[in-house]
Amino acid sequence: MAKSQQTFNKSEKEKKRLKKREEKRKKMLARKEDAKENGKGGIPMAYVDFNGNLTDTPPDPSMKVEIEAEDIVLGIPKREEGDVEEFDPVRNGKVSFFDTSKGFGFIIDTENQEKYFCHVSGLIDEIAENDKVSFELEKGMKGMNAVRVKKI
Repeated sequence: MAKSQQTFNKSEKEKKRLKKREEKRKKMLARKEDAKENGKGGIPMAYVDFNGNLTDTPPDPSMKVEIEAEDIVLGIPKREEGDVEEFDPVRNGKVSFFDTSKGFGFIIDTENQEKYFCHVSGLIDEIAENDKVSFELEKGMKGMNAVRVKKI
């Protein structure tokens, strides 16, 4: 008895699914017919103007600008030998807080006044509050961390 009930439910679900598919197909055909009758068939034409905005009017041929294929640069331009900027990873700062019992603290960068976390494992010299230090930055779990910290 349970088996015949199960097959009945399956066949009912299949009938519903087929009915839904047929209704969807009829709606699609009706939309296509409506679009043909109203002259909206196909994709509407759109143009891009000089500023990159979409418009419905075609561009003026007199405003056309010729561009050589060699002048188009894809990607990042190559750097010349003289263009290389020297980046110094060592920063200077002041220890705003350091708890030796907990093993962490914070250093404020003198350049941009940003506060960076500092762990005892990143220390070269022992530090205390208000010490002037030099340090490097490294990406940590919650942001940038001060590492290789030395007293100045």
